Amino acid sequence: MKPAQITQPIIAPTSWDDLPYGDNYRRALDTSLLPWWPRLFGFHLIKIGALSGDIDTSECAISHQVTVGTRGDNLHVIADPFQLPFANKSTDACLLAHTLSYTSDPHRLLREVDRVLIDDGWLIISTFNPVSLLGIGKLCPILQRRQPYRSRMYTQMRLLDWLSVLNFEVMHRSRFQVLPWRRRGGRLLSEHLPAIGCLSVIVARKRTFPLTLNPLKSKSLKASLRRTVGAASRSN
Repeated sequence: MKPAQITQPIIAPTSWDDLPYGDNYRRALDTSLLPWWPRLFGFHLIKIGALSGDIDTSECAISHQVTVGTRGDNLHVIADPFQLPFANKSTDACLLAHTLSYTSDPHRLLREVDRVLIDDGWLIISTFNPVSLLGIGKLCPILQRRQPYRSRMYTQMRLLDWLSVLNFEVMHRSRFQVLPWRRRGGRLLSEHLPAIGCLSVIVARKRTFPLTLNPLKSKSLKASLRRTVGAASRSN
């Protein structure tokens, strides 16, 4: 697996207003996630990062919602996302709205989220899609110093690989908002060309047992038994 950790720090925006067309991105995410909030149940929802705190979760069935981060105006807990001040398996759901796009070590952040999530807990991730107009702009050296091109962009396949290592089951994934400067992102383009949408969303659940079972083959089991019986007979 290609390492994702980088040494230089990334300064995350404290609001969607800090991003060009940020309000359009936020509204698109609100619309995309709206059908999922009523499906989440439990006691605690954690939003990691200031951008996560701005996402509308009023329709979520989880009443206790806490925003955690290091910078921002609407934070409830000021803490390092790499060291969340919560006990193991104490959280029912976690929202990472573009949090991975502005972290130097996404693997470490996902492991920390996995630590605090209960079994069958929910994880919602949104990022920028590199296979989009934003991804093309990121190839320009001049634009790389500006937002949102200075953020880190991951393909969905890469995110799915990370989640599979942590034994998360993906319930839903989508891409949308093809045109950043339009509030609806071009409805016709989003319907027919979702693969090049600027925004990517993944909804997953933490599973206790492996998603793929690997039963022992009968031949291997018989061979192992023969070696065990043979060793026992020789010792006697």
